[in-house]
Amino acid sequence: MQIEIKHGDGSSRTGCFATTRGVVNTPVFMPVGTQGTVKAMSPDELREIGARIILCNTYHLHLRPGHETISQVGGLHKFINWSGPILTDSGGFQVFSLAALRKIREDGVEFRSHIDGSLQFLGPEKAMEIQCEIGSDIAMAFDECTPYPAEREYAVKSLELTTRWARQCRDYLDMKRERYGNHMLDLFGIVQGGMYKDLRKRSLEELVNIGFDGYAAGGLSVGESKEEMYDIIGTVGKMMPADQPRYLMGVGDLRDVLIAVENGFDMFDCVMPTRNARNGTLFTSTGRISIKRTEYKADPSPLDPDCSCYTCRNYSKAFLRHMFLSKEILSMRLNTMHNLHFYLSFFEKMRVAIAENRFTSFKKKWEGIFEQDI
Repeated sequence: MQIEIKHGDGSSRTGCFATTRGVVNTPVFMPVGTQGTVKAMSPDELREIGARIILCNTYHLHLRPGHETISQVGGLHKFINWSGPILTDSGGFQVFSLAALRKIREDGVEFRSHIDGSLQFLGPEKAMEIQCEIGSDIAMAFDECTPYPAEREYAVKSLELTTRWARQCRDYLDMKRERYGNHMLDLFGIVQGGMYKDLRKRSLEELVNIGFDGYAAGGLSVGESKEEMYDIIGTVGKMMPADQPRYLMGVGDLRDVLIAVENGFDMFDCVMPTRNARNGTLFTSTGRISIKRTEYKADPSPLDPDCSCYTCRNYSKAFLRHMFLSKEILSMRLNTMHNLHFYLSFFEKMRVAIAENRFTSFKKKWEGIFEQDI
């Protein structure tokens, strides 16, 4: 997969890449639809607010309803009524989060289902089989997400295992190309190595030697300090191949996104906008607000006068507060519509700023706004 770079401003860049189901403009934010749905949103609503690609999760869809079921009913796009591109995580991070319930082996990971406790297995070939069968557009190689903190010896072993698994994922997909016909699945490799910059460099070099359609930085936002994360972002981003997409996995705090884009990353995903929406925390052009606060009880103003989303066009802060405190389902929907619209609009404005050679001032402006949220 090639990324067409349209403009560069320092190391930040704007461009696009093509999938069989559409072109994606970068930098891009991918709303997270773990179970096959972006919580509280319909596919039509996602398209209306500007979403062009979403993320679904191999681990969760494999456990329920099962990738065989999804394949039998026509594939993931038909199953969830989404015609645009879908990127699927391999499940490596989810298995990582089940540390107390897992056993890492050379051929994969044995773990207990978080749903019913049943014994399950996920490895590189199984992860690829699932992603191929459900019809993903961009698949992630199966990796071992290095925990934090990790001793260097562990980080080395984890890196080496991730490289071996990445090669198995690449070999599996190349072997199965003919079976899956015209649908050309793109495969991204995941750079690991913990907080060790030399190991990150080694991991990337080994993945490039194997050859992938894009490259991702994994194992971040897992407990490390912001300084450590930014150090790795700055090291890895600019080393990744310039002619392919660069994906920073699971990092969605917009302060972190600005740093990552400054260092050349193109793709992002995170549950922050949807999860925060359900908890009553909303993003605005003047900073975050908690809609449950008493000061909004009789506030007739829109959530954000600079926002054109459905929520801000039609409802007051007073109503949104009332809905949230009443635990109405509409609260989750209106809050989620707004937060996702804010994120997608932020990325669109960021693309324009890069194209107009003013990313530095854009970043400085928003960092000033975000400082109020700390």
